[in-house]
Amino acid sequence: MSNSCPTIEAIERSYSRSDLPQFRSGDTVRVHAMISEGGKDRVQIFEGVCIHRKKGGARGSFTVRKVSHGVGVERVWPENSPRVVKVELVSRGRVRRAKLYYLRDLSGNAARIKEKLGDYAALLSGSPVQVGESDVQLAEGALSEDAASEDAAPKGAKD
Repeated sequence: MSNSCPTIEAIERSYSRSDLPQFRSGDTVRVHAMISEGGKDRVQIFEGVCIHRKKGGARGSFTVRKVSHGVGVERVWPENSPRVVKVELVSRGRVRRAKLYYLRDLSGNAARIKEKLGDYAALLSGSPVQVGESDVQLAEGALSEDAASEDAAPKGAKD
């Protein structure tokens, strides 16, 4: 968003989308894009790795790369484009860079990205992941059952 003019900020805020999932570089996404061919519109799915994400309010964009028949294909979409019908998050990737342009030079297994486990919402908000009380009670119950089974069996006896 622009800090220079409140009018521009208001216009950009009116065009911003809220239906996009939280994704970043390294994530595998499936973009449903509207394609016009011969006077007809259809939805084409483009699935690949997000290698670049520019967050700029209404001006934000993202780049998705895939390898199709041995040829690398990259497409750049504005986040607020009406041509982007839907974006699905397929899997999260474990990367340590914001821009993954080095993937252009890699091929085959070298271009793989490891999958990341966990939830982005907790990581992005900065709050620690909380364990529910039911999980703690289940863990305590399991510990007490293990202790009871050890007490019941004589220590010198062997099976």
